[in-house]
Amino acid sequence: MTVVSEAMPRHAGAAARAATVRRFALTDAVFHALTRASAILVLVILGGVAVSLVVGAWPALSAFGPSFLTTQSWNPVTEKFGALAPIYGTLVTSAIAILIAVPIGIGIAVFLTELCPRPLRRPIGIAVELLAGIPSIIYGIWGLFVFAPFLQVYLQPFVIGLFKGVPVLENLFAGPPYGIGLFTSALILAIMVLPFITSITKDVFDTVPAVLKESAYGIGCTTWEVTRRIVIPYTRVGIMGGVMLGLGRALGETMAVTFVIGNAHRISASLFAPGTTISASIANEFTEADGALYTSSLVALGLILFVITFLILAAARFMLLRIDRRAGA
Repeated sequence: MTVVSEAMPRHAGAAARAATVRRFALTDAVFHALTRASAILVLVILGGVAVSLVVGAWPALSAFGPSFLTTQSWNPVTEKFGALAPIYGTLVTSAIAILIAVPIGIGIAVFLTELCPRPLRRPIGIAVELLAGIPSIIYGIWGLFVFAPFLQVYLQPFVIGLFKGVPVLENLFAGPPYGIGLFTSALILAIMVLPFITSITKDVFDTVPAVLKESAYGIGCTTWEVTRRIVIPYTRVGIMGGVMLGLGRALGETMAVTFVIGNAHRISASLFAPGTTISASIANEFTEADGALYTSSLVALGLILFVITFLILAAARFMLLRIDRRAGA
């Protein structure tokens, strides 16, 4: 009886452990299936978007061929469409916005993590992050009724007079001061993407181990040297992620750009001239597109924006891989 009574608890304990192992195995299998299904769902959605854009854009692409990408004519009456002007406006405004926002955003992140007095860090950080919560249409209204008149009266006449007679720059900043235009749109985009770049850069700066920075300060490095040789190399992947997020926002921004860019389907050498972007063209004209070819041309613009975004992100990933390999070597 004693042997039997001792064997029963052992058997019960083994059965409980086996049940626990089975439960953990089932939970792990369910978790694995859910995560795999989520990843597959993302690919399915991405593929579905791409296929729908290709199908919708095919009538325009087959009608105009490669000239759709090289022509700036956009005439709904004669049904002659070209995407060159929106492509040019999208790339120029986004590039200028990133060139302005990235140095400022990294500078703010360095100030908040290395130089800012502790009582001011949270208020300034919250103020920067609140900029990201402002709706884009508010930026557009502010840009049209406040920012653009300021540029038209004060900044643009000054810049036009400053660069008059200077080769290249004279043409780049020429023309009457409209207030609205490519440059105004780029400045609005820079303000809009700044909080994203700043917030992500600050967060990745906070992940740098304190011992690395303290060691650098201990051997006499300045704040600039610590930032350049320790902080930025350690967080370059995170910084690039913030820049790519800001660039994606700039490429796809619609309402704010529509208010201040001028919505003119033409290419001008001057950054002060009105222009258009892919998103602004689609937003302005999609409700008015009454013909199949007109609608297909607008869908083709969306396909081009999709491809541009994909290529830029792929190039960024390739660049990061090269940087990592070089650092490993």
